Amino acid sequence: MQLQHLVAEFLAQIRQTSLLEYIAVLFGVASVLLAKKNHVLLYPTGIISTVIFVYIMAKAGLYAESALNIYYFIMSVYGWWLWYENQGNENPKAISRNTKKDWIITVAICIVGWCVLYFVLKNYTDSDVAFLDAVVSAAAWAGMWLLAKHKVENWILLNISNFIAIPLQIHKGIPFTALLTLFLFIVAIFGYRSWRKQYQLQHAH
Repeated sequence: MQLQHLVAEFLAQIRQTSLLEYIAVLFGVASVLLAKKNHVLLYPTGIISTVIFVYIMAKAGLYAESALNIYYFIMSVYGWWLWYENQGNENPKAISRNTKKDWIITVAICIVGWCVLYFVLKNYTDSDVAFLDAVVSAAAWAGMWLLAKHKVENWILLNISNFIAIPLQIHKGIPFTALLTLFLFIVAIFGYRSWRKQYQLQHAH
């Protein structure tokens, strides 16, 4: 009975999904797949998706998620600008690993991001999952910063965010979004392996 209920709830979610949300999800998936291939179109597709999700999340009252998508938008624009800015002096598709400085900044983004988000969610919203919701967003902030800088480790941070987000989304009654996040989690695993292989090839000689 529980399985039948979950299936029925999932089908209901699909029927209730708006055309605008389908478009946002489509471009979001395209952006992740293009990121796995390290293709420049990951940025414009990501921009389209995030702009739509800013509106969708705000309309649904998920203001922290809406703010997170504003950040995704900014980092997508920044990454796109870096791509073309580097064309004249280095390979814009070059992949690198985190340096000690990069790790310090990554950890700082996670800690500061979590503190700010947890404080806001705990004190200014009715969220019952403020702790984990803040972890998901803070890890995603760090992952997007690393993605913009073409760091292999971006996939690790994004998947920490995805891993925690999946049960969180199920708990909040949005299984359609949880399945999408599961798909992104799987893609990110292959993305990490692909980027690590490309990095090794770049430094083979």
